[in-house]
Amino acid sequence: MAAPALLSAPPPPPPMDEDASAGAHHAFPGPAPPPSPEGAPPPPRRRRPAVRVTSEFDSDARLFSHRLSCRVMDGLAKLRVRVHHGVGGAGAAAVEPPPPEVALLARNFSVAVDTVARSAMLRGAADLAGSLRLSAKHDTKEQKGEVAVRANLGDSPCKIELSSVVPPDGLPRTAFIFPNGEVSVKQKYLDEGDRILSVNGIVRSHVLNGVCTALYSDNEMNIKYRYKDEELSFIPSLSLPSNSLSFAFKRQFTPSDKLSYRYQFDTNYWSAIYKHKASKHVKWKAGYESDQRLGWASLWVGDAGGKTKEVPMKAKVQLTLKVPQDNVKNSAIMFNVKKRWDF
Repeated sequence: MAAPALLSAPPPPPPMDEDASAGAHHAFPGPAPPPSPEGAPPPPRRRRPAVRVTSEFDSDARLFSHRLSCRVMDGLAKLRVRVHHGVGGAGAAAVEPPPPEVALLARNFSVAVDTVARSAMLRGAADLAGSLRLSAKHDTKEQKGEVAVRANLGDSPCKIELSSVVPPDGLPRTAFIFPNGEVSVKQKYLDEGDRILSVNGIVRSHVLNGVCTALYSDNEMNIKYRYKDEELSFIPSLSLPSNSLSFAFKRQFTPSDKLSYRYQFDTNYWSAIYKHKASKHVKWKAGYESDQRLGWASLWVGDAGGKTKEVPMKAKVQLTLKVPQDNVKNSAIMFNVKKRWDF
């Protein structure tokens, strides 16, 4: 007699597939098993470096300039290539285009290669200690360079720097740098071949709600005072020993309108510029220069002082009209276009 069905041996369980396995884990919660190699996410692809190309054309110089740059070495350095070429025709610039240049730029090291002259300029810097910094440059073709060491003077903001050409030629240049300026002493050759010590320096100080700057170089001094508030700027300047006096005046009428004027007393030359800013990326100027007897007007599309990547379409255009006072028929229109592409 056959055994009752309730007492019979259970049939073998069917093989579990992925759905059954998922259902089993749902029915009996517990620690999740490690992901299988088949379910692991693919390794991230290695992104190629972004390439930036900036092209510029200057109609006055009839010159095209192209610059290509990209990050290399996992972003630790930048590779930059500059190429220039001129455009022939009447009125072409007499100056030949600069030679192509290839440069590798890093934080503390750079090398710029002149492909035509077959030379390279090497620059480097390193921190020797907490208050010492060494910098150097070397021209491989001229076999000359310069080495400089700058040190902080204790906890004060003052610094001292010693620099010398390589190979050495006389005493090193010594510079004392402080918050309000800098004073340097170096050896200088005269036409007769004698050597003298030359002192140069610049000092700034706040005087009467303005800033006074005194610049001394090669036995000549220039003293300039600058007063500026929200609407007015006044900048007189005196050069010694020539006693040449000039002043500049700037008036901000509105946030969008500004007038600048400059006068030279010894030559009676003067110039005036009026600026109007229609928007952040549109500006026009008009001016006159008495020494050249020239009137001009220009229109900027794109922030004139900003970077190309920050303007719409990453392009900047400047149109300039020049009108000579003595020959109006000889007026000329020039333009400058700068465009950047990111790949």
